[in-house]
Order: sequence, then structure tokens, then C-alpha cells
Amino acid sequence: MKNYNFDTLSEAVNTLTQEEGFTEDFEAEDNFIKALYSKKQYQPNELKILGSYRFEGMTNPGDQTTVFAIEANDGTKGTMVMSYSAEHSQNVELIRQIPSHKD
Repeated sequence: MKNYNFDTLSEAVNTLTQEEGFTEDFEAEDNFIKALYSKKQYQPNELKILGSYRFEGMTNPGDQTTVFAIEANDGTKGTMVMSYSAEHSQNVELIRQIPSHKD
């Protein structure tokens, strides 16, 4: 995977989807990571983070979002968008358990 410097969240997701083949959307539930399109469920040790890209809010730097480029052990590739605002609903502890394999 190439090294990227993205200016916006949408640019990151679009490039990872269209140019790198990260076509699935992952979401951290209570006890597993769910692939939203295929409906597959994964444990953190069945995934690896290949890249992560962090963005700060335009008006409030405290509004942070990270896009993770993730590959499952079965070859499924997708992105997970994690917002660090007070209103996020993702299981942060589960996400932290996903091993990172950045180049």
C-alpha cells in the first residue's frame, strides 16, 4: 500500500476504496468487528490495520476522526471510520486490539 497524505476524510475513503480496493465498511460492535456489506463478523486477531489516517475538525480540533485501512485474514479489505467525538458508538477497546501491520 502506498503512503498517502490526505487533506479530507472523504478523499481518504474514496482513494482507499477506488485505488486500493478497500471496498468493505467495518464497524466495531460490542463483541466483534462487523463487515457491513458481507455481514461477516471478525475478532480483532482476525484483522490487521494496514494504515491509519487522522483528521481534525475544521472548527474544533477536538473533533477528531481516524480512518483505518483494514484487511481480514480471509482477504476482505475495507475501511473503518472512528470518530472521537462524544457521540461515537464504536467499541474503542475492541479496535485497539486489532494488530497494526503498517509498512
